Amino acid sequence: MSRTTINCEGITRRDFLQIGLGGTMGLGLCDLLRLQANTQGKNQKGSKTKCILVWLDGGPSHYETFDPKPDAPSDIRGEFKSIPTSVPGIHFSEVVPNLAKVMDKSTIIRSICHKDPNHGGGNHYMMTGAPTPVPVACGAFVTFHPSYGSMISYERGIRGGLPAYMSLPRMSRSGGPNFLGGQHAPFVIGGNPNGESFRVRDVVLPKSISESRAKNRRELREQLDRLKRIQDPLAADPTITFDQFYEQGVDLVTSPQAQSAFDIHQESDTIRDQYGRNDLGQRLLMARRLTEVGVSFVTVYYGGWDNHTNLFSRFKGSFMSKLDQGLASLIKDLHDRGSAENTMVICLGEFGRTPKINKDAGRDHWPHAMSVLMSGAGIPGGQIVGATDARGFYASDNVYSPEDFAASLYTKMGIDPTQTLYQSTGRPIRLVNGGSPIKELFT
Repeated sequence: MSRTTINCEGITRRDFLQIGLGGTMGLGLCDLLRLQANTQGKNQKGSKTKCILVWLDGGPSHYETFDPKPDAPSDIRGEFKSIPTSVPGIHFSEVVPNLAKVMDKSTIIRSICHKDPNHGGGNHYMMTGAPTPVPVACGAFVTFHPSYGSMISYERGIRGGLPAYMSLPRMSRSGGPNFLGGQHAPFVIGGNPNGESFRVRDVVLPKSISESRAKNRRELREQLDRLKRIQDPLAADPTITFDQFYEQGVDLVTSPQAQSAFDIHQESDTIRDQYGRNDLGQRLLMARRLTEVGVSFVTVYYGGWDNHTNLFSRFKGSFMSKLDQGLASLIKDLHDRGSAENTMVICLGEFGRTPKINKDAGRDHWPHAMSVLMSGAGIPGGQIVGATDARGFYASDNVYSPEDFAASLYTKMGIDPTQTLYQSTGRPIRLVNGGSPIKELFT
């Protein structure tokens, strides 16, 4: 049984499944294809840039990652030393040595901040670029505004038979489509890709059915279907038959390109070892494979960052080393393969952590300072954008908002962040309200 991941608000995966958004979290392939039948995307010929967003749910500490304060008092700087990176003059925490080695291929923004200290509100703000219209705290799984992935799906639609938006191994609480509709929810790939028995639901043949047998069954179904054409009452367009959704699903199941992407065992042992033979490392490798076959936006969810207690002992173990090894390998691998030019990697959470270490050897919620890593898609490597004050309390130089971050992401993806969307009631909604692209990401 997998370990349940919760944060200080007491939210579990089971809670998530029991709410309304649970229906958009785990859409089956045919359900997703059915919903997408009449929404093939506004911008099929748009930007070819893809995005892998690594979501550190709970709020990672900026002190123990990319913004150490070695000269601060011990109750602020914590137990870890700072180490040099591959770029002279830039230092990271000693617990991310592999990410320090790829700093020349990355940009760290140290000055994004907001004012919402709640997991629900902070998650929504950083996952959508819009604040919540009401306070969102305990138990809240709501999306008042479309998530980045859902908006990419809305603009681009299905490409090469694959959904534009996928998420591993679950959807973040604010990763849904809101008024864009369920057709733009992510296709969720659960399970542990590091397991020998790992298979993606809905897109692989059962082990008991060979490919030739599946082909025979498909031909038999076609013969029976000629006798009586069955209209699917749930189809978005009544002129589209269930058979068309079935055909699309079968095409994906039997597509060598799609199956190659899902079959992580095709990767060499060397590459798999580089990412780390663990759940996160192999999900990051899977994300790279998915973007290479045309998936536009992949979220890799990695929870457990709400470290109110025992932060330092936790970061000394595999929890931090999995991220450090896997994310650094992803960045390096994309550059080695020539894919970094059109693949953007982003790593962030909903906020940073408090400057002062609490009585339980942890840090609490702190939205006034945080660090965001970005790489690829023309983002200059080896630069630090903005800064926090000498003790890391507040973003103090070149300060940016979540709206600025959202405008930057959308611009990189070839989407106009100033456009107006419309709810089903006809109410206009600005995609990004007032943000401007972060200029340092485009020089």
